[in-house]
Amino acid sequence: MSTIIDTFIAPPCYEQVDVLYQDEHLLIINKPSGLLSLSGKNPQNLDSVHYRLVKLFPDCTLVHRLDFGTSGLMIIALNKVINAALCQQFSQRTVAKVYQALLCGHLNDNEGIIDAPIAKDPALFPRMSICKVNGKPARSRYLVLERFQQEIVGGTTVPLTRVQLTPETGRTHQLRIHCQYLGYPILGCDLYGGECLPGTEHAPRLMLHASELRFTHPISHKPLHFIHDSPF
Repeated sequence: MSTIIDTFIAPPCYEQVDVLYQDEHLLIINKPSGLLSLSGKNPQNLDSVHYRLVKLFPDCTLVHRLDFGTSGLMIIALNKVINAALCQQFSQRTVAKVYQALLCGHLNDNEGIIDAPIAKDPALFPRMSICKVNGKPARSRYLVLERFQQEIVGGTTVPLTRVQLTPETGRTHQLRIHCQYLGYPILGCDLYGGECLPGTEHAPRLMLHASELRFTHPISHKPLHFIHDSPF
């Protein structure tokens, strides 16, 4: 059995966690890129979305997480009852999430589906892997929004595709590894090929943003829809 050793130390994040919506039951926040969702075991990784918010909302809990480099919309429950109700919506896949990303290269197809099972592999930690034998089902949709050329630091011009990504399942690193599997990794993704093209190693961040959330309010049962534009 492999022993997992996590040596990652998060650099300081000076951007604020913006509260976009608040009632007595839940918050909708915009997480900045470069901030952990939950504090790590290493005491140097104490700063996180939860660490910051619990100072203002002592009983708050995370309903779901975004990767360290991913920015965008998150739901925060303000008590355990709300957390349980929202987690049930996630497990029943009634929460709709939409992301925007910049992919390395120009996709040929304007839209499509990526259907590739994802598995944990302690030997590759923290990477996940596509595995048809041991992987859990994972499915994502993509829609091309634009194709363009962008000059990166150093004068290198890189072909990029802006896409809308809709995960139908919620596996760890799903969108990042699915885009690599498609052959067009997300720009700035250090784990899944997003820094391989000449010039892409200078990308300032992971170009993945949680831009849209739809779910049902656990108390009022009203449908809620939140949109937050991509910062890139």
